[in-house]
Amino acid sequence: MGAGDTYVLLPVRARGADRTCLLPMSAYTVRLQYGSIRCCCAVRLRTAGYSKLKIGKVCMSATSFWSKCNVSGITHKGEEFLKFVGPGLLVTVGFIDPGNWAANLAAGAEYGYSLLWMVSLSTFMLIVLQHNAAHLGIVTGKCMAEAITEYFPCTIGRLVLFSAFGASVMTSMAEILGGAIALRMLFSIPLPIGATLTALLAGGLLLLNTYNKVEKWIIGFVSLIGIAFLYELWLVPSGWVPKAAVGWVMPAFPEGSMLVIMSVLGAVVMPHNLFLHSEIIQSRQWNLEGDAFIKKRLDYEFFDTLFAMLVGWAINSAMIILAAAVFWTAGEHVTELEQARDLLKPLLGDSASVIFAVALLFAGVASSVTSGMAGGIMTSGMAGEPYNTKDKHSVMGIVGSLGCGLVLIWLTSDPFKGLLLSQMALSVQLPITMISLVALTSSPKVMGKYANGKGTKLLLYTLTGIVTALNIMLLFSALD
Repeated sequence: MGAGDTYVLLPVRARGADRTCLLPMSAYTVRLQYGSIRCCCAVRLRTAGYSKLKIGKVCMSATSFWSKCNVSGITHKGEEFLKFVGPGLLVTVGFIDPGNWAANLAAGAEYGYSLLWMVSLSTFMLIVLQHNAAHLGIVTGKCMAEAITEYFPCTIGRLVLFSAFGASVMTSMAEILGGAIALRMLFSIPLPIGATLTALLAGGLLLLNTYNKVEKWIIGFVSLIGIAFLYELWLVPSGWVPKAAVGWVMPAFPEGSMLVIMSVLGAVVMPHNLFLHSEIIQSRQWNLEGDAFIKKRLDYEFFDTLFAMLVGWAINSAMIILAAAVFWTAGEHVTELEQARDLLKPLLGDSASVIFAVALLFAGVASSVTSGMAGGIMTSGMAGEPYNTKDKHSVMGIVGSLGCGLVLIWLTSDPFKGLLLSQMALSVQLPITMISLVALTSSPKVMGKYANGKGTKLLLYTLTGIVTALNIMLLFSALD
């Protein structure tokens, strides 16, 4: 050990075993794995001389130690947040999925700027809920489905998870349908055949576990379309600014708008994303680290969620504003998702339809993968097991979610209306998922000292009450 260096004996936790690791403290953080041992600790990378490390009863030089370690990330404190960004952005893929495009297109084309307030409210709800779901995964090391199975009474837990699985089926329907519409636009493939091809591709990526290899490309490509919408907003005459400013903060319920309002809510705050976010977070097993590490990760996760959800808010708003500027001002009634490609023509010219269709295909496949994954998370959670594509319970959920969504598409005569209804169905199930999440994260038995405080519980239950009230309004609107 070098003279004058400061060292600390850190616990290294692994399943079934505890180890200690003697490492120098500094401004760097490293996640590493030595055999079955995983840890996250501070270490100084030395250019001269070697430090001795102790793992269990084994002493070795730093050189020997690092040569045998699988190092998954070395960052400076200033870069640490950027290394943590990811789960929130993956969830943001849902902001530009086919169902979301249909809901925003209908909102802007039919009601102008008056429904932008629902985007603001939905995004605020999403920030609070997604952070709460990630909170559960970080602290407990369990996804939401596993926690429901473990801590809820059996009958109630099964009912919650079955209803959530139904929501994942409706999500799969919308995502697969979007991919099928894209294939029809690109290659004139009939909708049922295109839907089957999309479902098979998404299922194959999941079951063969190759999705992680193309995930970044899909997110990147779809993000370019989102950026195109935002950039095109600058091409719209500035007269929309005061109208949008009012629409963002002033609730309005135009006659006959409840279906579209609930579709926008369901397209933004998607129940399956809460299960998905908690699974992505818990799979990293940060709960095995110390309290200081957990607190830091909770802070970083909040900023990751806040950043990602604000990006989604901007893209959603841009879609509605552009639809209002192109269709609502012209008095044109929207009946097909394909009409949305007209939004990109001022920016992309005659190639807009091809670019739009390719983006829609990627969005459909990417979001079909996440909805299928959510289905697998729920069925594996029912069995009290972690999500694993090699396990039959996870496979049952993946196949069931995508397969049932595909059958619904075969039975749908109006694809655009089917997309809107699928998003509305998500908003109907949402209060059940919200109540379950709040019950888990507010329980000291589940969360220990990290349980929700009184203020957080009040906020979460207030949001749940708002969603429930909107559902009741939708019911009365349907009866009228």
